[in-house]
Amino acid sequence: MNHQEKRPEDNLTELMEFVLLGFADMPHLQWFLSGLFLIIYIIILMSNGTTFLTTKMDPALQSPMYFFLSNFSFLEVCYVSTTLPRMLMNLGTQRRRISLVACDTQMCFVLMFGGTECLLLAVTAYDGYVVICNPLHYPLVMNHRVCIQLVSGSWTIGTPIMIGQTYQIFFLPFCGSNQINHFFCDIPPILKLACGDTFVNEMFVYIVSVLFVMVPFLLILGSYSKIISIILKLPSATSQAKAFSTC
Repeated sequence: MNHQEKRPEDNLTELMEFVLLGFADMPHLQWFLSGLFLIIYIIILMSNGTTFLTTKMDPALQSPMYFFLSNFSFLEVCYVSTTLPRMLMNLGTQRRRISLVACDTQMCFVLMFGGTECLLLAVTAYDGYVVICNPLHYPLVMNHRVCIQLVSGSWTIGTPIMIGQTYQIFFLPFCGSNQINHFFCDIPPILKLACGDTFVNEMFVYIVSVLFVMVPFLLILGSYSKIISIILKLPSATSQAKAFSTC
């Protein structure tokens, strides 16, 4: 990314729309890619929809693990639905233009759902840690109220931060080239089109990445390291296999 200020020419007006160039260099594969990604999208919707409905309707699947799994399934549907439908439309119609507002909205939802996924992964790792390392207190620690609070926090904590980050990026002036070298509105290709100094925006991206990617990753790594350590100390292979199957 370029930290130097990019000055627009005097005769350029502020951009009101972008062009998504994703897969534009493969015109002979447009219909093949359209069919391929449509099949993938349908599979994602059906598999995650089935998982979500099953975990909600089956009384035997009301444990915290399946509660988190149902949220993952719902999140996955939301996540892919922010990018794949637009990409399918672009591949099918070859009309690759997207308005500034639509691009802003897409980026905001991608960031929110991505941040939520990272937090949910950390919460699920914590659930596994409790069930393996503190099984006697598991029903008390991971009761229904705590599970709802953890999931609600995962869905809401990052929302104002991601909205603020998106607003900060699209508050920049955009002029000159309007071509985004991607198939959806992502931060790096958008910042390349900004006319102003993007140093503050890049620093904000790094800070958010640490908070929503590195911190959950370290928590997950620590949880599963402790889980594996506890399982390997179990006296019999049968107990170890049962513990691993629980994970």
